[in-house]
Amino acid sequence: MLKASHLTVRYGRRTVVDDLSFSLEEGQWLMLCGPNGAGKSSLVSALSRLVPCTGTVTLDGRDVRALKPGALAQRMGVLSQHNHVGYDYTVEEIVRLGRYAHRRGFLSSQDADGEKQVERALALTGMTELRHQSVLTLSGGERQRAFLAQVFAQDPQLLILDEPANHLDLIYQKHVFSLIAEWLKTPGRAVLSVVHDLSLARMYGTHALLLHEGRCAAQGALADVLTPDKLQSVYGMDVHGWMRSLLTQWE
Repeated sequence: MLKASHLTVRYGRRTVVDDLSFSLEEGQWLMLCGPNGAGKSSLVSALSRLVPCTGTVTLDGRDVRALKPGALAQRMGVLSQHNHVGYDYTVEEIVRLGRYAHRRGFLSSQDADGEKQVERALALTGMTELRHQSVLTLSGGERQRAFLAQVFAQDPQLLILDEPANHLDLIYQKHVFSLIAEWLKTPGRAVLSVVHDLSLARMYGTHALLLHEGRCAAQGALADVLTPDKLQSVYGMDVHGWMRSLLTQWE
């Protein structure tokens, strides 16, 4: 579904993503892992055309740069790590913004499936009771769920998520990741997400891309990538041992 070839992102003289190639197939959940500064968020921005890059990104064989924004939005939904809102929109209004790409024209209100998708997205994310509340009054976790609902309402084939559990407490971390896993069961879909919590990556991911200083340190099936040796080389510590020691506190 998604293929990146020789993708490079530079900010001035600094290269933050360096000649990176990978692919994502239908039914896969690709976990993008690595320490701070590895280039994860910059890669997400490049994939979604938010920052300039060299190389190519194709979606279902079509160069994303050749797709009009509306056509791209029908296929790719992006949840950023930080969502800034400068207007007093309600939660429902934020979620309905996800349906704009499905309208037939710029000023058209025709969207046969829109109402069902909006209601479903609000219910899935637990935001139905807050639908009339201003997003400016929401907590960080509630706001993240509102924007996740917007992406669900968009009903794309591919979800790109930059730290989807950012600001969420434990119950909603579990809820959101379980929702995404259920969403992925529908044929023709795939997910790429940036994660810092490697336990969540191991529990929900099918594949992983491990980044180090903008380069690919390892990629492939999750069990083959998040190995003790490979994590040690990227993080500079015994990640496997540290995670196991944390678990012993619950015995």
